[in-house]
Amino acid sequence: MDSARPATPADVARIVELAYAMRVELGEERGGPLWATREARPEPLDAALGALLDRDDAAVLVGTYDDVVVGFGAAHVEVLRDGSRLGIVDEIYVEPEARAVGVGEKLVGQLVDFCRAAGCAGVDATALPGHREAKNFFERAGFSARLLVMHRSL
Repeated sequence: MDSARPATPADVARIVELAYAMRVELGEERGGPLWATREARPEPLDAALGALLDRDDAAVLVGTYDDVVVGFGAAHVEVLRDGSRLGIVDEIYVEPEARAVGVGEKLVGQLVDFCRAAGCAGVDATALPGHREAKNFFERAGFSARLLVMHRSL
């Protein structure tokens, strides 16, 4: 059975393992190397992820299958210049072997619920160009593109 729940300090080591697996996977995608040095959570991951657990404006969840942690998701609330609030899904990752069984859907659903409860007007999430699986996943969850970032390597 699949589910998602708030992460605890005891989950941090497993989340770090999953975060490294996500970095390897995304590092091979178009845009992945720059993502790893700009958007990916900074090291040390255990401290960075652990600090999120105590924040009221952030949520860290683990996704489980048969009570085994196979994924994680993190989001935070950003206050915009006009005072409105925007939810940002920073990371969401499920091990390849556990995809397509509903774990990711549970994670994103609970992250959206967190953002709604925090008074957010909307929720942003990112997918690398060419990572069709991630784009399709977010579209199935009700997301649509609102901004494309263009880049030119020098």
